[in-house]
Amino acid sequence: MEKGKNRKFYDKKERRGPRPERKYEKRERMRRETEYSEYAPEDSAADGLIEGRNAVTEALRAGAAIDKIYIARGDTDRTLSQIVALAKQAGIVVADADHRKLDMMSRTHAHQGVIAVAAVREYADVEDIFSAAEERGEKPLIVVCDELSDPHNLGAVIRTAECAGAHGVIIPKRRSAGLTAVVAKTSAGAVSYMPVARVSNIPALLKDLQKRGVWVFGTAADGNTTLYHADLKGPAAIVIGSEGDGMSRLTAENCDFLVSIPMKGKISSLNASAAAAILLYEAVRQRLN
Repeated sequence: MEKGKNRKFYDKKERRGPRPERKYEKRERMRRETEYSEYAPEDSAADGLIEGRNAVTEALRAGAAIDKIYIARGDTDRTLSQIVALAKQAGIVVADADHRKLDMMSRTHAHQGVIAVAAVREYADVEDIFSAAEERGEKPLIVVCDELSDPHNLGAVIRTAECAGAHGVIIPKRRSAGLTAVVAKTSAGAVSYMPVARVSNIPALLKDLQKRGVWVFGTAADGNTTLYHADLKGPAAIVIGSEGDGMSRLTAENCDFLVSIPMKGKISSLNASAAAAILLYEAVRQRLN
């Protein structure tokens, strides 16, 4: 009798099917898939990967342009410690990663617990951006990306900035996409012409820009200045926030103006790269007059 009861229980369970995926599990799965997809082995954009301890060490010693280095979480030995030391000396971001992520990124399947993502070109200095404006006899027009993590968005912003005649793009070293092959591809080659600088601290950068006479315009849905009342004719830096949360609090506090874009539809926000395009071309329009 007990056996029959158990059989009935299991039959009922089988009829119900698998347990529905919980909300937090779905969010975590989607986050992992997004994080890993950029470096999937079948993706041709993965060509910028340097795998293995010797290869990464030699690339660092040769002064190769490296965007970020991923090291297996929990692995510690003399060689990996040396890689970390060389990377920090060169100002390269080192990130812990679990073995699953490294396996997903790897094309050789012999990463030995370390993979470096080579930048498609060397980063510029902020001074290079001001020099570009001076050489063209123009007032600086700069795009600042505050923790823009999607490489496709960053590539699109760089492409638009180049087309609009901006003098440079500035990104943070951490919590941001870098000049990876995905960014280069999305930019349609604009990374070859547009100076892209990296800084450690965006709020500190904005203060420095203000000291140099640059007006800082942050994009915000609840901004106190509408797009068509923003004076973008002078030296200007346009700040684009992250895809999900927009600008960080400290970044917003260090903007001279918070600019809102008129929204006439039912959707309350624009893609980050679309917002950048709107502000950049408003600056182009104003500077033509």
